[in-house]
Parts: sequence; structure tokens; C-alpha cells
Amino acid sequence: MGRVKGRWQALTGALLMLSGCTVGPDYIKPAAIVPAQYKEAKGWKLGTPRDDFAKGDWWKLFHDPLLNELEAQVSVSNQTLKADEANYREAQALIAEARAQLFPTLSFDPSITRSSPGVTTLSAEASASWTIDLWGKIRRTIESQVAGAQASAADLANATLSMQSALATAYFELRETDSLHDLLDDTVAQYKRSLDITQNQYSAGTAARSDVITAQAQLLAAEAQEINTGVARGQDEHAIAILMGRPPAGLSIRHAKLADSVPGIPLRVPSTLLERRPDIAAAERTMQENNALIGVQIAGYYPDVTLSGLAGVVGNPFKGGFGATNPMWSYALSITQTLFNGGLTAAQVEAARDTYQSSVATYRQTVLTAFQQVEDQLVAIRVLAKEAGVQVEAVKAAEQAVQIAINEYRAGTQNFTTVVTAEATALADEEALLTTREQRVLAAVTLIVALGGGWDEAKLPPE
Repeated sequence: MGRVKGRWQALTGALLMLSGCTVGPDYIKPAAIVPAQYKEAKGWKLGTPRDDFAKGDWWKLFHDPLLNELEAQVSVSNQTLKADEANYREAQALIAEARAQLFPTLSFDPSITRSSPGVTTLSAEASASWTIDLWGKIRRTIESQVAGAQASAADLANATLSMQSALATAYFELRETDSLHDLLDDTVAQYKRSLDITQNQYSAGTAARSDVITAQAQLLAAEAQEINTGVARGQDEHAIAILMGRPPAGLSIRHAKLADSVPGIPLRVPSTLLERRPDIAAAERTMQENNALIGVQIAGYYPDVTLSGLAGVVGNPFKGGFGATNPMWSYALSITQTLFNGGLTAAQVEAARDTYQSSVATYRQTVLTAFQQVEDQLVAIRVLAKEAGVQVEAVKAAEQAVQIAINEYRAGTQNFTTVVTAEATALADEEALLTTREQRVLAAVTLIVALGGGWDEAKLPPE
């Protein structure tokens, strides 16, 4: 008996030593194409992020207390993010599920049987089964699940950034609508003055009735356009409420104008972008997740080794027959090896390798897209600033043209059509300038998000 036990222990020890083997390729992060500098960052000063930005509170760069208040609710109450948080917790549970396979399964099975009057048999059995991870299949599975959980955490961070960006976009669109409403309100007041002039000219017999009708039509069109701004404003307000996890009826935002300028945005060298973007981090973690799965499939070429054992006692506890004198026990080692499966294992290995290669391509494309997004917004901010400068001068000229046309009309040296044309041009120029200002602010939001919004790869949960 002692010799058998000794051999069994020796065999178990040898199997445990073999379990240090892990088949499949070890993960090495593939290289990505990273430019030395941003093409469109001409004259852009590289800056160090403020503390608020480094903490992820990127919207505080805009110095808008109400925006700060609204953004703070996104990560707390947004229901889309609640779903992403649940997905992350599920990924963590899958790690624990995979790790459980490293340990033996223990069970206890007591039973009592009465076969005839006065004859009672009680048995108590404890059994154990353990599939030894000789080839690292379980460890590769754990590695894959850990990387998958990190990818899920990065997805959550990316989704949070996306929801925050959507709220900021809706907020500044609402502010643009407020500014447009103010512009149209001023326009309506101006058109009323023009109508008064035409009525006075008509009463004096120096203007035709058609001038009065034209002025009335122009005024009514501006009033209708002013009223129409209520649609966009209401919808933007509703969108903000939903992003905050509230019903639309639970939020009202006070009227205010769109800011005239955009904040200074800290811009680092391009290589840091790989550590600042959660979508890049998610793509990189997905590569390791898929790389580990190659090892899981390669382990299918090797046998499964399982140790099992049983120990217990059986007897009649009421007649002194239950105890150490009638124990029962057994132990066994089983090896399961697939001899033929029609090439299934080879196909699974090849599929795992192809999935990994696909994730490599996705990672590299994600990096390229990230650089494109940064470059797009850099050029947008720079060009829109120049455009806004020209439009400011255009508005000034248009306003002068309106005043000259009105004065000449009053003097009887110009027809009312010239006034209408000048006023329409001035309104169009002012609307164009307002649109450009909105585009600059939204480009600033998009650039901040493209730079990662203050997120850092160090915020991922550790392995």
C-alpha cells in the first residue's frame, strides 16, 4: 500500500511540474505607424494639461459653470453607460470563471438507506476531480479573459467620453440656437423700423404701396424664422436630459449666448496619443485577448489529464458498524486524447490565428483613424479662425451698406429693393459668422475628445 501511495505521489508531482508548460505564442505588442509630428499643428503651442484635464474633466477648459454641472451627471446617471458598466462587470466575472478551472472540484455525497426493518445503512462519500493544466490551456484562457476585461474597461471609458462629447455638442448647439434667436430678435426690431420708414414714405407720397407690403413680408419671414429656433432648442435640451439619464420634462436650461472664443487645448507629441485614447487601448487589449486564444486552441492537440479520488465510510450507525473499520476509497488518473477529428483542431488553430491578425489590422487602423481625427480638427480650428476673421469684416461692411441704403431711401435717391437686399445680405453674413463660431467650438470639443479627453492608459485595471 505504501509503495502504491509513493508512486501516486511521484506521478502527481511530475504532472504538476509539467503543468508549468504553456503552449501558444506569447504576446508581443505589434508596432503601429506613428508620425513624428502633427501636420496641421502649425504654430500650435505644445502645452501641459491642467489638473482638471488630467483628471478627465476636459469640459472645464470651456469655463462654463452650467456645462460643468451638466457633464458631471453623465457618468452617474447615463443609462447607456450603465449597460457598459454591466458589461465590464460581466468580463470580470468571466476571469473568475476561468480561474476556477485551475482548482479541483470537491463534492460531498452523504446518503441513508433503510432496506428492511431494523437495517439502516449510512454512507458518507467525498470525491474530488482535478483536470491538470499541463499545457496552459486554462492559463491562456485566463490571460484572454483578463485582456478582454481590460478591453471592456477601455470600451467603458471610450463610451463615457463619447457620451460626454455628445452632451457638450448638444449644449453648444443649444447655445448657438440661443444666439441665433437673439440675432433674429434684433433683426425683427430692425425690420420693424424699416416698415415704419416705408409707411412714413408712403404716407408722404414718396413711396409705393408695394414697398410697405415688401417690408411687411420681410418682417413676417424674420418673425417666423425666430419662432422656428424653438424647435432646435427644445430638441437639444431634450438630448441633454437623456444623456444625463433624465426624462426631458426634468430639465430646463436657461437662455445664454454662444462663447466667442475657443479654449487653449493642450497638445502633446503624436506618440502619446497611443496612451491617451481609450479606443486604441481597447483595440490593443483585444489583440492580446485573441493572441491568448491561439494557445487555447493549440492545447487541443494535447491530452487532458484528470486526477480523481473518492473517500468515505459506510455502515449502520445504530449498530456500531459505522466508523474507521469500514472505510472505502479509490483514486484514478485518466488521460483523454483526441486521435482524429477530421482536422477540426487545425482549423480552430488557424481560425484563432486569423482572428488575431484581424485584431492587429483593426488596432493599426484605429491608430491611423485617431491621427486623422486630430489632424482634421487642428486644420478646422485654424481655418475657421481665419474664416471668422473675414466674416467679422463682412458683417461690418454689410451693416454699413444697410445704413447707407436706408438713408438713401429716405432721401428718395434709392428704391426699397436696395434696402431689402442690403438687409438680407447683412442677416446672411451674421448667420454665417454665427455658424462658423459654432463650428470652431464644436471642433474644439472634437479635438479634445480626439486627444483622449484627459484619459490615460494607466487608468486601466491592472492584470
